[in-house]
Amino acid sequence: MLENHVVVGVDGSVVATRALDAAAEESRRRSVPLEIVYAVPDPDMAGPVLTTSADRVAARRPEVAVRLTAVVAGPAAALVARGRDAALLVVGTRAMGAPASLVSRSVAQRVAERSPCPVLVVGAGRFAGHVEAGEVLFAVGSDDDIEAAGFAFEEAVRRGAHLRFVHTAHYRPSSAAAPYSTARATEAACPAGEGQGRNGIGPAAIPLADSEVVGATAGADVVVVARRQCGAKGSHMRTLHALLHHARCPVLLVPVGPTPPGHGAGPGRTDGPSGR
Repeated sequence: MLENHVVVGVDGSVVATRALDAAAEESRRRSVPLEIVYAVPDPDMAGPVLTTSADRVAARRPEVAVRLTAVVAGPAAALVARGRDAALLVVGTRAMGAPASLVSRSVAQRVAERSPCPVLVVGAGRFAGHVEAGEVLFAVGSDDDIEAAGFAFEEAVRRGAHLRFVHTAHYRPSSAAAPYSTARATEAACPAGEGQGRNGIGPAAIPLADSEVVGATAGADVVVVARRQCGAKGSHMRTLHALLHHARCPVLLVPVGPTPPGHGAGPGRTDGPSGR
């Protein structure tokens, strides 16, 4: 079993190819293997798509070790199951910006809802010409998001990027005497010297409406947001929904809090060709 690896789902589509490219880059940043997963009704059908995917990674990121896995299951269930022990799960979606009624139960959303590990959601045409600007955006919804804040800082360090906080409209500090303590706690956790320059942390801002949070993603390489696994309020879910469907950069969801019973469990699997 691979540990601390990156998992990505493929199906031969353009959207999945963009997710594959993003996953290979994330594996390179972390110096960990990449597992490429294809959910199919028959494992014998998986060979061409998996082999083509492996060849693409080898050509673009030859330093990344690859494992190929065919899973007899639905795409969402397969990815959640294979992501149980992963450092990151990457999923593509063609639904970014589409009406909510068309994407309310998309594979990406179902994976994001159930994955026990962080999920990077990579969109379709919206990101085709996306140019990295050296900024990681962290959308703070609560002072309980400290786990996600630490992940956002680590992501900024991996990318050599600036970390900027924005506060969502439903943000409320845990104490009136200590507002924005999530940002301050993360800043205090920075190693000496890393609070300066490109790895610096931007100042906390006044709470923003969901549309303003979405607008702030235009200048970011990735937006990090906590996904509460239990007891999420409607306002928090609305912010997640807005980012998943309208963000102008990839969205990285970090699970926080206890895992609900049954989440992260998945079907049996059948490993396909492995290699490189």
